Amino acid sequence: MLLANAKCPKWNNRSALLKGALISCSSVICKNAAPTEISTEHLEANEVFEIDLVTAGAGECRVFGQSIPCKKGDIFVIPPDIPHNCYVTEADGPVKLFRMYFDIRDWFCGAVQDIGSADYCYGIFGGSVIAYATLNAVTYDKVSELVCDIARETAEKKHNWEHAVRAYLQTLFITLGRYIGEAEHSQSAISKDLHNVGVAVRIVMENFADSDLRLESVSDALYISKSQLSRLFKDFTGETFSVYLRGVRLNHACKLLRETDMTVEQIANACGMRDINSFYNNFKSIYGKTPNQYRSNKRSAKEKGERIMVVLSEISEKMQQGRGKIVVQLVEQALAEGADPEQILNEGLLSGMDIIGEKFRNNEVYVPEVLVAARAMNMGVQILKPHLAANGVQATGKVCIGTVQGDLHDIGKNIVKMMMEGKGLEVIDLGTDVPAEKFVKTAIEENCQVICCSALLTTTMHVMDEVVKAAEAANIRDKVKIMIGGAPVSDDFCKQIGADAYTADAASAANLAAELCK
Repeated sequence: MLLANAKCPKWNNRSALLKGALISCSSVICKNAAPTEISTEHLEANEVFEIDLVTAGAGECRVFGQSIPCKKGDIFVIPPDIPHNCYVTEADGPVKLFRMYFDIRDWFCGAVQDIGSADYCYGIFGGSVIAYATLNAVTYDKVSELVCDIARETAEKKHNWEHAVRAYLQTLFITLGRYIGEAEHSQSAISKDLHNVGVAVRIVMENFADSDLRLESVSDALYISKSQLSRLFKDFTGETFSVYLRGVRLNHACKLLRETDMTVEQIANACGMRDINSFYNNFKSIYGKTPNQYRSNKRSAKEKGERIMVVLSEISEKMQQGRGKIVVQLVEQALAEGADPEQILNEGLLSGMDIIGEKFRNNEVYVPEVLVAARAMNMGVQILKPHLAANGVQATGKVCIGTVQGDLHDIGKNIVKMMMEGKGLEVIDLGTDVPAEKFVKTAIEENCQVICCSALLTTTMHVMDEVVKAAEAANIRDKVKIMIGGAPVSDDFCKQIGADAYTADAASAANLAAELCK
């Protein structure tokens, strides 16, 4: 990342965003307030597409220097190379997003993926640099269902899941294209001037290695005057075109210094620098060190990162084996190495629990292995808890779970609980012999998004129906999802009593609960 005075956005490459996958789906909480000055240094640009659906809160989305208000129900589709970020306003609290990253070339072909084509992304951009709209209730529900379907298929990876995701993405783009085309306010949200700046940035990103690239050549490509493009760049990015171009070149030079053994002269040429002396001077004025000093420091950091990744892999492996004491030692080692607590949780503990869940679903491991793995994970989580709290990391959702009244069986319920905790959910265990009213009371008092009911006896299944009716009587049925499971329970029974979901195994229950909490 460039230093603050470089005034250049952070560029996120494909591998960092997708981590080897074809598509990435996650819930994101934005807590930072927008900086007062207009500059691209606080913004980020990606090598892939980003879709942000605002699910709660209110704030603003900045694209270059333009601020666009956002609130629940808004959606942004941001193509590659566009500097942007989402910020919160003090009065409205955090902005919660459902975010997807993907490369359009992985999912579409022909005119749909060709920039400049009238059918590019099914015409969603309408001449604008990004697509933006405030969805009405009906369209919001439809879009929410589509993104949840994409997230589910991505997580479960069942047979032909790529075909399913492609179909959902196609429907999503067509739906948004029709809606945005009908919403006049969204057309005015992004001006033609901003579009020109966005295209100029794309030209810079594709041609910065050309030492002859100048403001004149870019303005000629856009069929606008040099003075007009210069003014637009200053208005929207807070810096001149030449400063921005230099920042992009130096940012790429940093990447080459970190990742290759190219000589400094070769890097200068690859980044479009006219001579080695100006490259040295510009680099040192921004970073406070020479290119070779920068390379030495970053490679030390890279080696440290590689050591951390080895430890995280060991955490995952030992957790799957149920080696709780070793897991605790490895978590403490990772913290001492400087690993981020959230990284340890996600890439060490939770990734290992995902593997156990998949093996359990495929009958490759059984209840004892799941129990010891879950205990090992919980031992590691206890070490991380104070560090996660200090960083403001919160659970991804809250669930209450119990075996229904009249039933004292708890092994299946306990496994589901552990699997859900392995998905990052906060789980309130009500135990066994739980009456319907207690499920509902807990959901209200603890603000749970999901109620999970378990039963092993056919004689206690009727209590699940009572839970649904109690939730309706308490007027929380539209706020809380109800999941049911257990040996005698079926999908038909779920539909009969009006519950929201039935799953046949613990791993599927954990995956579904995580999706419902989004």
